[in-house]
Amino acid sequence: MLRLYLLLCLALPPAWSEVRQLTILHTNDLHARFLPDDKGQGGFAHLATALRRESAGCSWCLILNAGDSVQGTPVSTLFRGLPIYEVLRSMPPDVATLGNHEFDYGWPRIPDFIRAARYPIVSANVEDASGRLLTREAYVIRTVNGLRVAVIGAMTADLPTITFPKDVGPWKVLPVLETVRRYAAQLRDRADLLVVLGHIAPNEEEALLAQAPEIGVIISGHTHAGLEQAKKAGERVLVRVKSYGVEFGRLDLQVDTGRKSPVSSTWKRIPVDSAALPPAPDIARLVSRWEKKVAKVVDVPIGESRREFPEPEVKLLMERSMIEETGADLAYMNLGGVRGFLPKGKLLARHVWTVMPFDNRVVLGTVKGRDLPKAVREGRSIDPDRDYTFATSDFVAANQKTQLGTDNLSFPRIGPLQRDVFIDWIKKKKVLEGI
Repeated sequence: MLRLYLLLCLALPPAWSEVRQLTILHTNDLHARFLPDDKGQGGFAHLATALRRESAGCSWCLILNAGDSVQGTPVSTLFRGLPIYEVLRSMPPDVATLGNHEFDYGWPRIPDFIRAARYPIVSANVEDASGRLLTREAYVIRTVNGLRVAVIGAMTADLPTITFPKDVGPWKVLPVLETVRRYAAQLRDRADLLVVLGHIAPNEEEALLAQAPEIGVIISGHTHAGLEQAKKAGERVLVRVKSYGVEFGRLDLQVDTGRKSPVSSTWKRIPVDSAALPPAPDIARLVSRWEKKVAKVVDVPIGESRREFPEPEVKLLMERSMIEETGADLAYMNLGGVRGFLPKGKLLARHVWTVMPFDNRVVLGTVKGRDLPKAVREGRSIDPDRDYTFATSDFVAANQKTQLGTDNLSFPRIGPLQRDVFIDWIKKKKVLEGI
Protein backbone atom coordinates (compact mmCIF):
# COMPACT_ATOMS: atom_id res chain seq x y z
CA MET A 1 0.00 0.00 0.00
CA LEU A 2 2.81 2.42 0.86
CA ARG A 3 4.42 1.79 -2.53
CA LEU A 4 1.12 2.48 -4.31
CA TYR A 5 0.67 5.70 -2.34
CA LEU A 6 4.17 6.92 -3.26
CA LEU A 7 3.58 6.15 -6.94
CA LEU A 8 0.32 8.09 -6.89
CA CYS A 9 2.05 11.05 -5.26
CA LEU A 10 4.72 11.07 -7.94
CA ALA A 11 2.15 10.86 -10.71
CA LEU A 12 0.05 13.75 -9.44
CA PRO A 13 1.05 17.39 -9.98
CA PRO A 14 2.19 19.39 -6.95
CA ALA A 15 -0.65 20.55 -4.71
CA TRP A 16 0.07 24.22 -5.51
CA SER A 17 -0.09 23.83 -9.26
CA GLU A 18 -2.95 25.04 -11.42
CA VAL A 19 -3.78 24.93 -15.11
CA ARG A 20 -4.14 28.24 -16.91
CA GLN A 21 -5.01 29.15 -20.48
CA LEU A 22 -2.56 30.86 -22.85
CA THR A 23 -3.01 31.71 -26.53
CA ILE A 24 -0.01 32.61 -28.71
CA LEU A 25 -0.64 34.38 -32.02
CA HIS A 26 2.50 34.30 -34.14
CA THR A 27 4.04 35.43 -37.44
CA ASN A 28 7.42 34.97 -39.09
CA ASP A 29 9.31 36.09 -42.19
CA LEU A 30 7.06 39.04 -43.07
CA HIS A 31 9.83 40.34 -45.35
CA ALA A 32 8.40 43.85 -45.66
CA ARG A 33 5.41 42.70 -47.72
CA PHE A 34 3.36 45.83 -47.01
CA LEU A 35 0.88 45.10 -49.81
CA PRO A 36 -1.12 41.96 -50.66
CA ASP A 37 0.53 39.75 -53.25
CA ASP A 38 -0.75 39.18 -56.78
CA LYS A 39 -2.95 36.36 -55.46
CA GLY A 40 -4.68 38.62 -52.91
CA GLN A 41 -2.92 37.21 -49.87
CA GLY A 42 -1.31 39.06 -46.98
CA GLY A 43 -0.59 42.77 -46.66
CA PHE A 44 0.27 44.47 -43.37
CA ALA A 45 -3.05 46.34 -43.07
CA HIS A 46 -5.06 43.13 -43.61
CA LEU A 47 -2.79 41.18 -41.26
CA ALA A 48 -3.34 43.87 -38.62
CA THR A 49 -7.11 43.49 -38.96
CA ALA A 50 -6.86 39.71 -38.60
CA LEU A 51 -4.60 39.86 -35.55
CA ARG A 52 -6.73 42.51 -33.87
CA ARG A 53 -9.90 40.49 -34.41
CA GLU A 54 -8.27 37.35 -33.09
CA SER A 55 -6.89 39.07 -29.97
CA ALA A 56 -9.87 41.33 -29.20
CA GLY A 57 -10.89 40.88 -25.56
CA CYS A 58 -8.30 38.10 -25.18
CA SER A 59 -6.52 38.77 -21.89
CA TRP A 60 -4.71 35.47 -22.25
CA CYS A 61 -3.21 36.24 -25.68
CA LEU A 62 0.44 36.88 -26.51
CA ILE A 63 1.60 38.01 -29.98
CA LEU A 64 5.06 36.92 -31.13
CA ASN A 65 7.13 37.57 -34.26
CA ALA A 66 9.96 35.20 -35.24
CA GLY A 67 12.16 37.53 -37.28
CA ASP A 68 12.99 38.56 -40.86
CA SER A 69 10.55 41.46 -40.83
CA VAL A 70 12.65 43.40 -43.36
CA GLN A 71 14.07 42.80 -46.85
CA GLY A 72 11.74 41.84 -49.64
CA THR A 73 10.14 44.94 -51.16
CA PRO A 74 11.26 48.26 -52.65
CA VAL A 75 10.30 50.21 -49.51
CA SER A 76 12.63 48.07 -47.42
CA THR A 77 15.46 48.13 -49.97
CA LEU A 78 15.37 51.87 -50.66
CA PHE A 79 14.99 52.92 -47.03
CA ARG A 80 17.16 50.14 -45.56
CA GLY A 81 14.46 48.47 -43.50
CA LEU A 82 13.49 51.22 -41.10
CA PRO A 83 9.92 51.89 -42.40
CA ILE A 84 8.99 48.30 -41.65
CA TYR A 85 9.58 48.76 -37.94
CA GLU A 86 7.83 52.12 -37.93
CA VAL A 87 4.71 50.39 -39.27
CA LEU A 88 5.02 47.29 -37.09
CA ARG A 89 5.12 49.37 -33.92
CA SER A 90 1.53 50.41 -34.70
CA MET A 91 0.45 46.74 -34.87
CA PRO A 92 3.05 45.54 -32.43
CA PRO A 93 3.94 42.05 -31.36
CA ASP A 94 4.49 41.69 -27.64
CA VAL A 95 7.94 40.24 -28.33
CA ALA A 96 10.02 39.67 -31.48
CA THR A 97 13.39 38.20 -32.36
CA LEU A 98 15.96 38.97 -35.06
CA GLY A 99 16.17 37.17 -38.37
CA ASN A 100 19.23 36.80 -40.56
CA HIS A 101 17.90 39.40 -43.02
CA GLU A 102 17.93 42.06 -40.34
CA PHE A 103 21.70 42.00 -41.02
CA ASP A 104 21.31 42.72 -44.75
CA TYR A 105 21.80 46.46 -44.28
CA GLY A 106 24.82 45.94 -42.02
CA TRP A 107 24.72 45.13 -38.32
CA PRO A 108 24.88 48.82 -37.21
CA ARG A 109 21.36 49.18 -38.63
CA ILE A 110 19.95 46.73 -36.08
CA PRO A 111 20.07 49.13 -33.10
CA ASP A 112 18.08 51.55 -35.28
CA PHE A 113 15.47 48.84 -35.81
CA ILE A 114 15.25 48.16 -32.07
CA ARG A 115 14.77 51.85 -31.27
CA ALA A 116 12.15 52.26 -34.01
CA ALA A 117 10.21 49.16 -32.95
CA ARG A 118 9.61 50.20 -29.33
CA TYR A 119 8.64 46.61 -28.56
CA PRO A 120 11.14 44.07 -27.15
CA ILE A 121 13.44 42.34 -29.63
CA VAL A 122 15.37 39.51 -28.00
CA SER A 123 18.18 37.20 -29.07
CA ALA A 124 20.16 35.05 -26.63
CA ASN A 125 22.96 33.74 -28.83
CA VAL A 126 24.30 36.70 -30.88
CA GLU A 127 27.14 38.29 -28.96
CA ASP A 128 30.57 39.86 -29.43
CA ALA A 129 33.93 38.70 -28.10
CA SER A 130 33.23 40.28 -24.71
CA GLY A 131 29.89 38.48 -24.33
CA ARG A 132 27.78 41.59 -24.98
CA LEU A 133 24.46 40.77 -26.64
CA LEU A 134 23.55 42.56 -29.85
CA THR A 135 19.93 42.99 -28.72
CA ARG A 136 20.93 43.70 -25.09
CA GLU A 137 18.15 41.35 -23.93
CA ALA A 138 18.27 37.57 -24.30
CA TYR A 139 14.71 37.14 -23.08
CA VAL A 140 11.73 38.91 -21.57
CA ILE A 141 9.16 37.69 -19.08
CA ARG A 142 5.52 38.58 -19.72
CA THR A 143 2.72 37.87 -17.25
CA VAL A 144 -0.32 36.70 -19.20
CA ASN A 145 -3.48 35.39 -17.48
CA GLY A 146 -1.46 34.94 -14.31
CA LEU A 147 1.22 32.94 -16.14
CA ARG A 148 4.82 34.10 -16.09
CA VAL A 149 5.88 33.43 -19.69
CA ALA A 150 9.62 33.72 -20.45
CA VAL A 151 10.33 34.28 -24.16
CA ILE A 152 13.92 33.47 -25.16
CA GLY A 153 15.17 34.67 -28.57
CA ALA A 154 17.38 32.49 -30.77
CA MET A 155 19.21 32.99 -34.08
CA THR A 156 20.31 30.22 -36.42
CA ALA A 157 23.99 29.34 -36.09
CA ASP A 158 24.10 29.42 -39.92
CA LEU A 159 24.04 33.23 -39.87
CA PRO A 160 27.73 33.72 -40.84
CA THR A 161 27.27 31.62 -44.00
CA ILE A 162 24.00 33.13 -45.23
CA THR A 163 24.89 36.80 -45.27
CA PHE A 164 27.87 38.95 -46.20
CA PRO A 165 30.64 38.54 -43.59
CA LYS A 166 31.02 42.32 -43.35
CA ASP A 167 27.35 42.68 -42.44
CA VAL A 168 27.74 40.44 -39.38
CA GLY A 169 30.77 42.44 -38.21
CA PRO A 170 32.06 41.63 -34.72
CA TRP A 171 29.12 39.41 -33.78
CA LYS A 172 29.31 35.64 -33.40
CA VAL A 173 26.46 33.16 -33.05
CA LEU A 174 26.55 30.62 -30.25
CA PRO A 175 24.98 27.16 -30.70
CA VAL A 176 21.22 27.37 -30.30
CA LEU A 177 20.56 24.33 -28.10
CA GLU A 178 23.32 24.92 -25.56
CA THR A 179 22.60 28.63 -25.24
CA VAL A 180 18.85 28.19 -24.83
CA ARG A 181 19.32 25.53 -22.17
CA ARG A 182 21.74 27.78 -20.28
CA TYR A 183 19.20 30.58 -20.10
CA ALA A 184 16.40 28.10 -19.34
CA ALA A 185 18.27 26.96 -16.24
CA GLN A 186 18.44 30.58 -15.04
CA LEU A 187 14.74 31.12 -15.67
CA ARG A 188 13.30 27.91 -14.28
CA ASP A 189 12.25 29.45 -10.93
CA ARG A 190 11.18 32.76 -12.44
CA ALA A 191 8.73 31.54 -15.07
CA ASP A 192 5.76 29.18 -15.41
CA LEU A 193 6.42 28.51 -19.10
CA LEU A 194 9.55 28.77 -21.23
CA VAL A 195 9.05 29.71 -24.89
CA VAL A 196 11.79 29.83 -27.52
CA LEU A 197 11.14 32.42 -30.22
CA GLY A 198 13.59 31.26 -32.85
CA HIS A 199 14.71 32.25 -36.31
CA ILE A 200 16.34 28.87 -36.71
CA ALA A 201 16.92 25.99 -39.12
CA PRO A 202 14.84 22.78 -39.05
CA ASN A 203 17.67 20.77 -37.47
CA GLU A 204 17.89 23.36 -34.68
CA GLU A 205 14.11 23.19 -34.17
CA GLU A 206 14.28 19.40 -33.91
CA ALA A 207 17.19 19.52 -31.45
CA LEU A 208 15.28 21.85 -29.14
CA LEU A 209 12.19 19.67 -29.30
CA ALA A 210 14.12 16.45 -28.66
CA GLN A 211 16.80 17.62 -26.23
CA ALA A 212 15.47 20.60 -24.27
CA PRO A 213 12.63 19.18 -22.13
CA GLU A 214 12.47 22.38 -20.07
CA ILE A 215 11.25 24.32 -23.13
CA GLY A 216 7.47 24.04 -23.40
CA VAL A 217 6.87 25.88 -26.68
CA ILE A 218 8.96 26.64 -29.77
CA ILE A 219 7.70 29.38 -32.11
CA SER A 220 9.92 29.30 -35.18
CA GLY A 221 10.69 31.09 -38.43
CA HIS A 222 13.38 31.20 -41.15
CA THR A 223 12.12 28.29 -43.23
CA HIS A 224 9.45 29.94 -45.35
CA ALA A 225 7.24 26.87 -45.54
CA GLY A 226 4.76 26.55 -42.71
CA LEU A 227 4.29 23.28 -40.90
CA GLU A 228 1.21 21.31 -41.90
CA GLN A 229 0.61 20.43 -38.27
CA ALA A 230 2.27 21.13 -34.96
CA LYS A 231 5.19 18.90 -33.98
CA LYS A 232 5.12 17.54 -30.45
CA ALA A 233 7.28 15.77 -27.89
CA GLY A 234 4.73 14.74 -25.31
CA GLU A 235 2.73 17.93 -24.84
CA ARG A 236 5.67 20.20 -25.70
CA VAL A 237 5.02 21.81 -29.06
CA LEU A 238 6.77 23.36 -32.11
CA VAL A 239 4.92 25.54 -34.65
CA ARG A 240 5.79 27.66 -37.71
CA VAL A 241 3.67 29.41 -40.39
CA LYS A 242 4.25 30.44 -43.99
CA SER A 243 6.23 33.54 -44.85
CA TYR A 244 5.19 36.94 -46.23
CA GLY A 245 2.23 37.44 -43.89
CA VAL A 246 -0.14 35.30 -45.95
CA GLU A 247 -1.12 33.53 -42.73
CA PHE A 248 -0.53 33.61 -39.00
CA GLY A 249 -0.73 30.95 -36.31
CA ARG A 250 -2.94 30.53 -33.28
CA LEU A 251 -1.65 28.20 -30.58
CA ASP A 252 -4.08 27.55 -27.70
CA LEU A 253 -2.45 26.06 -24.63
CA GLN A 254 -3.40 24.77 -21.22
CA VAL A 255 -0.34 25.26 -19.02
CA ASP A 256 0.32 23.51 -15.73
CA THR A 257 2.15 25.97 -13.47
CA GLY A 258 3.53 23.19 -11.28
CA ARG A 259 4.97 21.16 -14.13
CA LYS A 260 5.86 24.36 -16.02
CA SER A 261 4.69 22.76 -19.20
CA PRO A 262 1.67 22.56 -21.49
CA VAL A 263 -0.75 19.76 -20.67
CA SER A 264 -2.70 20.21 -23.91
CA SER A 265 -2.58 22.35 -27.05
CA THR A 266 -4.35 23.00 -30.33
CA TRP A 267 -2.87 24.88 -33.28
CA LYS A 268 -4.27 26.30 -36.48
CA ARG A 269 -3.00 28.40 -39.39
CA ILE A 270 -5.24 31.33 -40.22
CA PRO A 271 -5.08 32.71 -43.79
CA VAL A 272 -4.89 36.46 -44.42
CA ASP A 273 -7.26 36.94 -47.36
CA SER A 274 -7.22 40.57 -48.48
CA ALA A 275 -10.53 40.12 -50.31
CA ALA A 276 -12.30 38.99 -47.15
CA LEU A 277 -10.53 41.19 -44.59
CA PRO A 278 -10.82 44.98 -44.65
CA PRO A 279 -7.51 46.80 -44.17
CA ALA A 280 -6.90 48.38 -40.78
CA PRO A 281 -7.24 52.11 -41.60
CA ASP A 282 -4.32 53.30 -39.45
CA ILE A 283 -1.93 50.72 -40.91
CA ALA A 284 -3.21 51.35 -44.44
CA ARG A 285 -2.41 55.05 -44.08
CA LEU A 286 1.14 54.32 -42.93
CA VAL A 287 1.68 51.79 -45.72
CA SER A 288 0.30 54.21 -48.34
CA ARG A 289 2.59 56.99 -47.17
CA TRP A 290 5.67 54.82 -47.64
CA GLU A 291 4.51 53.21 -50.87
CA LYS A 292 3.98 56.63 -52.46
CA LYS A 293 7.65 57.37 -51.84
CA VAL A 294 8.75 54.48 -54.07
CA ALA A 295 5.98 54.34 -56.68
CA LYS A 296 7.75 56.59 -59.22
CA VAL A 297 10.77 54.28 -59.15
CA VAL A 298 9.11 50.87 -59.25
CA ASP A 299 5.58 51.19 -60.61
CA VAL A 300 6.75 51.55 -64.20
CA PRO A 301 6.07 48.96 -66.93
CA ILE A 302 9.04 46.96 -68.21
CA GLY A 303 7.42 44.20 -70.26
CA GLU A 304 4.81 41.48 -70.35
CA SER A 305 4.66 37.85 -69.24
CA ARG A 306 2.55 35.31 -71.15
CA ARG A 307 2.30 33.12 -68.06
CA GLU A 308 3.27 32.92 -64.41
CA PHE A 309 6.88 31.94 -63.70
CA PRO A 310 7.45 30.15 -60.35
CA GLU A 311 10.66 30.67 -58.39
CA PRO A 312 12.76 27.85 -59.98
CA GLU A 313 11.98 29.25 -63.43
CA VAL A 314 12.72 32.82 -62.30
CA LYS A 315 16.16 31.55 -61.27
CA LEU A 316 16.74 30.28 -64.82
CA LEU A 317 15.55 33.57 -66.31
CA MET A 318 17.95 35.48 -64.07
CA GLU A 319 20.83 33.27 -65.20
CA ARG A 320 19.91 33.90 -68.85
CA SER A 321 19.81 37.64 -68.21
CA MET A 322 23.29 37.61 -66.67
CA ILE A 323 24.71 35.67 -69.62
CA GLU A 324 23.08 37.79 -72.31
CA GLU A 325 23.64 41.15 -70.65
CA THR A 326 27.28 40.60 -69.63
CA GLY A 327 28.53 38.29 -72.40
CA ALA A 328 29.36 35.54 -69.90
CA ASP A 329 29.48 31.91 -71.00
CA LEU A 330 27.80 30.59 -67.86
CA ALA A 331 25.91 32.02 -64.91
CA TYR A 332 24.64 30.86 -61.55
CA MET A 333 21.81 32.27 -59.44
CA ASN A 334 21.17 30.83 -55.98
CA LEU A 335 17.55 29.77 -55.62
CA GLY A 336 17.46 31.23 -52.11
CA GLY A 337 18.02 34.64 -53.67
CA VAL A 338 14.76 34.39 -55.64
CA ARG A 339 12.02 35.73 -53.38
CA GLY A 340 8.85 35.15 -55.35
CA PHE A 341 7.18 34.47 -58.67
CA LEU A 342 6.66 36.61 -61.75
CA PRO A 343 2.94 36.96 -62.49
CA LYS A 344 1.18 36.61 -65.81
CA GLY A 345 0.39 39.91 -67.54
CA LYS A 346 1.98 43.34 -67.39
CA LEU A 347 5.31 43.35 -65.58
CA LEU A 348 6.39 46.31 -63.50
CA ALA A 349 9.83 47.07 -62.17
CA ARG A 350 8.21 46.42 -58.77
CA HIS A 351 7.86 42.74 -59.64
CA VAL A 352 11.61 42.43 -60.17
CA TRP A 353 12.38 44.46 -57.04
CA THR A 354 10.21 41.99 -55.13
CA VAL A 355 11.75 38.79 -56.53
CA MET A 356 15.24 40.32 -56.28
CA PRO A 357 15.20 42.77 -53.34
CA PHE A 358 18.89 42.44 -52.52
CA ASP A 359 21.44 45.01 -53.64
CA ASN A 360 23.69 42.26 -54.98
CA ARG A 361 26.01 42.96 -57.88
CA VAL A 362 26.93 40.72 -60.78
CA VAL A 363 30.56 39.60 -60.59
CA LEU A 364 32.54 37.77 -63.25
CA GLY A 365 35.59 35.57 -63.31
CA THR A 366 37.49 33.30 -65.67
CA VAL A 367 37.30 29.65 -64.65
CA LYS A 368 38.74 26.51 -66.21
CA GLY A 369 36.06 23.99 -67.18
CA ARG A 370 37.49 21.44 -64.75
CA ASP A 371 37.16 23.94 -61.88
CA LEU A 372 33.54 24.91 -62.49
CA PRO A 373 31.22 24.01 -59.60
CA LYS A 374 29.07 20.91 -59.99
CA ALA A 375 25.89 23.02 -59.91
CA VAL A 376 27.10 24.79 -63.07
CA ARG A 377 28.50 21.75 -64.91
CA GLU A 378 25.39 19.57 -64.55
CA GLY A 379 23.43 19.17 -67.77
CA ARG A 380 26.09 20.90 -69.86
CA SER A 381 28.90 19.71 -72.10
CA ILE A 382 31.97 21.29 -70.51
CA ASP A 383 35.51 21.26 -71.95
CA PRO A 384 37.78 20.77 -68.92
CA ASP A 385 40.64 22.70 -70.56
CA ARG A 386 38.62 25.69 -71.74
CA ASP A 387 38.50 29.03 -69.98
CA TYR A 388 34.90 30.06 -69.30
CA THR A 389 33.60 33.45 -68.28
CA PHE A 390 31.42 32.73 -65.25
CA ALA A 391 28.91 35.23 -63.82
CA THR A 392 27.21 35.13 -60.44
CA SER A 393 26.34 37.51 -57.60
CA ASP A 394 28.75 39.01 -55.12
CA PHE A 395 26.78 37.23 -52.37
CA VAL A 396 27.44 33.83 -53.93
CA ALA A 397 31.09 34.76 -54.50
CA ALA A 398 31.50 35.80 -50.86
CA ASN A 399 29.86 32.56 -49.63
CA GLN A 400 31.02 30.22 -52.38
CA LYS A 401 31.95 27.43 -49.99
CA THR A 402 28.34 26.96 -48.92
CA GLN A 403 26.71 28.18 -52.15
CA LEU A 404 28.94 26.47 -54.74
CA GLY A 405 30.90 23.88 -52.79
CA THR A 406 34.25 25.51 -53.55
CA ASP A 407 36.39 28.30 -52.15
CA ASN A 408 39.01 28.84 -54.85
CA LEU A 409 37.16 30.89 -57.47
CA SER A 410 38.08 34.50 -58.15
CA PHE A 411 35.65 37.12 -59.48
CA PRO A 412 37.70 40.26 -60.17
CA ARG A 413 35.19 41.97 -62.48
CA ILE A 414 32.36 43.77 -60.72
CA GLY A 415 29.28 44.55 -62.77
CA PRO A 416 25.95 46.33 -62.20
CA LEU A 417 23.24 45.43 -59.70
CA GLN A 418 21.77 42.03 -60.48
CA ARG A 419 18.29 43.53 -60.25
CA ASP A 420 19.11 46.18 -62.87
CA VAL A 421 20.52 43.54 -65.22
CA PHE A 422 17.27 41.57 -64.98
CA ILE A 423 15.09 44.66 -65.54
CA ASP A 424 17.12 45.76 -68.59
CA TRP A 425 16.94 42.25 -70.04
CA ILE A 426 13.15 42.10 -69.67
CA LYS A 427 12.84 45.52 -71.33
CA LYS A 428 14.78 44.23 -74.32
CA LYS A 429 12.80 40.99 -74.51
CA LYS A 430 9.50 42.89 -74.11
CA VAL A 431 7.60 39.60 -73.76
CA LEU A 432 8.48 36.57 -71.60
CA GLU A 433 7.01 33.38 -73.00
CA GLY A 434 9.14 30.53 -71.71
CA ILE A 435 12.54 29.50 -70.36
